[in-house]
Amino acid sequence: MSAEERRESVIRAATAEFARGGYHGTSTEAIAKRVGVSQPYLFRLFPGKKGIFLAVVERCLHDTTRIFAEASEGLSGAEALQAMADAYKRLIAERPEALMMQMQMYVAVAAAEQEGDHEFGQSVRRDWMRLWDTVRAPLGGDDDTAAFMASGMLINCLVAMGFPPDHRVWAGCFPADAGKVRPGE
Repeated sequence: MSAEERRESVIRAATAEFARGGYHGTSTEAIAKRVGVSQPYLFRLFPGKKGIFLAVVERCLHDTTRIFAEASEGLSGAEALQAMADAYKRLIAERPEALMMQMQMYVAVAAAEQEGDHEFGQSVRRDWMRLWDTVRAPLGGDDDTAAFMASGMLINCLVAMGFPPDHRVWAGCFPADAGKVRPGE
């Protein structure tokens, strides 16, 4: 396996580990074990745990950005909104680790900021702004983008907390597609 292929396997393994345990609760030993390499080999591929985490965050945000861009290609307004919403529901249903990684990312940035590590947040915010701009382009404005992203965060929280699809808390989350499959169904 080439170094690039091994790097990809580390990112996949680290996504699963960080999604489950967060930045502080995940050891590089657990990542190395999942990949089947030694810890020193991890550090030949990445500068440290922070580098691994940031690579995973970058991948997570890049994948979500790509999914929104593909879903909204050639669309605008309400059609783009519905296409991106549908694509996101598929993503979190098919790859729950992507959802949990997003949640862990927000917690890690907040903790780093409190500890005075502003570089950590700058990197994450840069990639998150690409996501924002990708959503904003077909929706046409900051108000619609903010509403879309706010709904997405609510959905993230409800899924992360394990609310079943038929729970009353979901009422109103998907007004345009009432009766369609909800995350977790």
